[in-house]
Amino acid sequence: MKLTWSLRAAMKYILVTGGVISGVGKGVIASSIGTILKSSGIAVTSIKIDPYINIDAGTFSPYEHGEVFVLADGGEVDLDLGNYERFLDITLHRDNNITTGKIYQSVINKERRGDYLGKTVQVVPHITDSIQEWVERVSKRPVDQSQVIPDVCIIELGGTIGDIEGMPFVEAFRQFQFRVKRENFCCVHVSLVPQPKTTGEQKTKPTQASVRELRGLGLSPDLVVCRSNSPLMNAVKDKISLFCHVEPEQVFCVHDVTSLYRVPLLLEDQGAKQFFIKRLGLPEAAPSPRKLMIKWKELADRYDRLLKEVTIVLVGKYTQLEDAYASVIKSLQHAALASSHRLDLKYIEAADLEPSMVHEDAQRYHQAWKELVGANGILVPGGFGIRGTEGKILAAQWARTKNVPFLGVCLGLQCAVIEFGRNVLQWSDAHSTEFNPNTEHPVVIEMPEHNPGQMGGTMRLGQRKTLFKSKDSYVRKLYHNKDYVEERHRHRYEVNPAFVSQFEEKGMRFVGRSEDGERMEIMELNGHPYFVGVQYHPEYISRPMKPSPPYLGLLLASTGRLTSYINKGCRPSPRMSFCESEEDISDEEVSVLTSKLSLES
Repeated sequence: MKLTWSLRAAMKYILVTGGVISGVGKGVIASSIGTILKSSGIAVTSIKIDPYINIDAGTFSPYEHGEVFVLADGGEVDLDLGNYERFLDITLHRDNNITTGKIYQSVINKERRGDYLGKTVQVVPHITDSIQEWVERVSKRPVDQSQVIPDVCIIELGGTIGDIEGMPFVEAFRQFQFRVKRENFCCVHVSLVPQPKTTGEQKTKPTQASVRELRGLGLSPDLVVCRSNSPLMNAVKDKISLFCHVEPEQVFCVHDVTSLYRVPLLLEDQGAKQFFIKRLGLPEAAPSPRKLMIKWKELADRYDRLLKEVTIVLVGKYTQLEDAYASVIKSLQHAALASSHRLDLKYIEAADLEPSMVHEDAQRYHQAWKELVGANGILVPGGFGIRGTEGKILAAQWARTKNVPFLGVCLGLQCAVIEFGRNVLQWSDAHSTEFNPNTEHPVVIEMPEHNPGQMGGTMRLGQRKTLFKSKDSYVRKLYHNKDYVEERHRHRYEVNPAFVSQFEEKGMRFVGRSEDGERMEIMELNGHPYFVGVQYHPEYISRPMKPSPPYLGLLLASTGRLTSYINKGCRPSPRMSFCESEEDISDEEVSVLTSKLSLES
């Protein structure tokens, strides 16, 4: 563990709260603030607070809070932690996600041990003290390979100010600002400024009420970030400043932009870096151009300039809510940008592809198949339960027989294996024991260590090593010919090793396996442009400037560029979209880009 500037100064904390509505964009704004600070050479970590009583997000339906994001240590957490990892290129831990359930469980365990010496255990001070201690402890934990203790901890408080379940946390931070001293604590309030179509006027009353509520609870915002459809007019900024007890310069606007890549740039243009340096007494960044923000600028510009489109269909079972596949969608976007194409992503409800849908809703059935047939590539992501499984199997069959690029993730891999067993190996009853426990050909089985008596935290979770068993593998080449990869898992079922030899005799090869060789991790199909299945979830570690190799392979194959990319030794062009770190951009490139940006401005 290394010390940097934090050896000379106290930890700095930035609390991000939200008002008016949930889902206002706190996570993206918190991540963008972290990106700006990181670009100034400041080590940043993040904490997400979810006020629900669940211990973690592992047992949530995707329709409740979107996807469950899995961390390297196996923590099942809120999807916002995925935003933090993608924006800041860090590796968080399960304790970086705080829930009411975790806090109360911790306090009750202490009470049972007698740690409170017979005192009456109350919300104040015991719950609020536990929250503060948790934040202080986790904020000092390194989150990248450098093992540097972070300088700044950005804390996002989930929900909206005024929610009853969030009150203990608001009270905890009211106390916390005095515990760590005001010069080390900053509050950012994100609020919505609606613009009704009937009048076209930007309304400030919701923001005024939200800030009034926050101040009434003992927290006064240092920065008010307003979400809006269009840039705030100066008169609106002045009005918010007047009624929210902040200077006009402390009212920022994050209006709708072409891509999320523009949000850090938008905040920086309004003086976010200078504000936090002054407010928290952070060290001044070097006057030379900062490579990280230049990369973000180039990334955002490239996204806006894309003209060619590639159509990918996502065949899933939670397609009514985009957040249910948040990391999958981001990974596709990263890979599409790297392959210089604009992503046209279409969602197909897997059940709509099944023959029974013809009788239930013929129009939906034919529309689903029309979109599947017209796709450049097909993605079948993970999921649980039997609903839609046969539709996913049919999608895999279409991709296999029509040479359409295909990527199956987790359940997607298993569906591809089931389809191959039924139609190539002629095992008509081939299935997973999850869906048909009595099948004579259980090509997918339950893992022996899984405990079906308890749902939470019982899957194979977290980062695991996958060893490549073949050098003749395009997935291995996409991983730059590494001997092994480390990816994150979340599953209870796996390919049955007893049938692997029969699959491989027919051309379905399992080129990546677990360290003991018993778990099939990566599948490739011989003689197909790109038919790949992975048991792990590569989307969890995809980054805007480091797209996930399996997703990149899908997009390159869908645009007809995979073969040339592999023949060139997997050397990307243009290289800016694949930079591994800030150091990958030379000083000459920085100079050229800086000149170009100056001309544009």
